[in-house]
Amino acid sequence: MIETYIQSLSPPIQALVAGMLTWGLTAFGASFVLFVRAVNKKLLDVALGFAAGVMIAASFWSLLEPAIEMSQRMNIPPWIPPATGFVIGALFLRLIDIILPHLHLQAPINEAEGIKTSFKRTTLLVLAVTLHNIPEGLAIGVSFGAHGTDPESVTLLSSIMLAIGIGIQNIPEGFAISMPLRSEGLSRKKSFLIGQFSGLVEPVFALIGVLVLDIMHSLLPYALGFAAGAMIFVTVEELIPESQRGGNSDIATAGLIIGFTLMMILDVAFK
Repeated sequence: MIETYIQSLSPPIQALVAGMLTWGLTAFGASFVLFVRAVNKKLLDVALGFAAGVMIAASFWSLLEPAIEMSQRMNIPPWIPPATGFVIGALFLRLIDIILPHLHLQAPINEAEGIKTSFKRTTLLVLAVTLHNIPEGLAIGVSFGAHGTDPESVTLLSSIMLAIGIGIQNIPEGFAISMPLRSEGLSRKKSFLIGQFSGLVEPVFALIGVLVLDIMHSLLPYALGFAAGAMIFVTVEELIPESQRGGNSDIATAGLIIGFTLMMILDVAFK
């Protein structure tokens, strides 16, 4: 019933709704700051590891695998589109990483990255999470756009599962940004508002991703690879190091394994 209704919507509306869902789950995770008194460091590292596992699994099963399948129907070696898109996606995020001022969650202020600014620590923290959410939004938009263009390679259910997987990992992610903001001295309400606001880029970039594909259908496998490269870059550059920084490497790795396994199950079982 729900799937039939979603199928009746246009790909841009599907992507926008999915992006709004993931934003809502970010807000749900951020809302924990209204009830929890202090950051549990172990829980935070497990949450970051879990998010990393989800993104790694989604990058392959939801993005690279269908990109490879589509490329096999093209008159070029099937590895070229996904590999090209993957590298360009990683380079794109690297460029943003160089330009956008930001600070990883558990890093001291002197380790701020990007163009030097006078931004406060809290602003830099939010910009870091915003940077992380850009490839997630793109992945959602590209997936729904791919379904609209090539429903045999990317089913509606697989696009929905991608959005659900990203949404699930956004719950601990929202918690992971709002609680450090609270530790920086912000009020509970302000920590929540800023924490959930970091997820707003997801519906925006989901819409951008699907609209670009709507204009340029031939870029489909390249776009899927691009989204995967962007997600892997953020995972390796930010999530995994952050989860390992606090001395809880074993449970953070366990969180990654759980996140990867869950996303793999969602993608394979409901394809």
